Amino acid sequence: MKKRSICRLSIVILASLLLAGCQGSAKKQLSEEDQLKRIKIHYQIGLDALHKNQLPKAFEELMKAEALDSHHVDTLAALGYAWRKRGNFKKSEKYYKRAIQSGADSSIYTNYGSLLLEMQRYADAKVQIDKALEDPRYRNQFVAYILLGDAVLGLGRFDDAIAAYRQAGAMNPGQRNYSRIKEAEACISFKRYNYAKALYETILRENSSDRVAVEGLVKLLKLRNDRAGARKHLKSFIQNTKSELDRAWASDELERVR
Repeated sequence: MKKRSICRLSIVILASLLLAGCQGSAKKQLSEEDQLKRIKIHYQIGLDALHKNQLPKAFEELMKAEALDSHHVDTLAALGYAWRKRGNFKKSEKYYKRAIQSGADSSIYTNYGSLLLEMQRYADAKVQIDKALEDPRYRNQFVAYILLGDAVLGLGRFDDAIAAYRQAGAMNPGQRNYSRIKEAEACISFKRYNYAKALYETILRENSSDRVAVEGLVKLLKLRNDRAGARKHLKSFIQNTKSELDRAWASDELERVR
């Protein structure tokens, strides 16, 4: 009888310990879930502030998210972008590298590549952009190909740059004019002025109020001392644009082109 009592007591104690262990795990699991929610909230608030150019608020919230999880990829990438907007490229690069170590996707490689382009580190930029393009599912390949064109152009590889810009246009036909503008700018940098002029004029035939194309063409015509041509395109733009700001810009520019 005594042995049975001891046995029952042992079973009760063991069951109590197991139950306590289960309750502890449940509390721990709940705590982890709560922490993930807090990270997400701070990250989203920080990201929203970043999009609104409210940098102090963005840093405050993103740093709170980082304190909760120093390996949260999206937080690290957002801090990389925030430091870039603040003008601190070294800290920006540091955060992009941490994001990559924590498991970056193509968008982070693209953004890091863009930073390296701004730092004029063209070879390093190309490495990161190539990594972004390794994933065929990446939806912003248009952007990556534009940046790839900028990187190889910086390395002096004109033909490769043109190929990248054209590939960008093929990936996103809706942005084809931007690809053409990048191609025209590359032609100007390599003194292929006639083709650059033809590209700008092609864009303006399709959309006579494209200010970026007009600016590029006017700059090219002034470079080639064709002031009459520059005045003609500015007058046409003034007549066709619906933007008061663009019209004011063109009018001021027309005054300078005498």
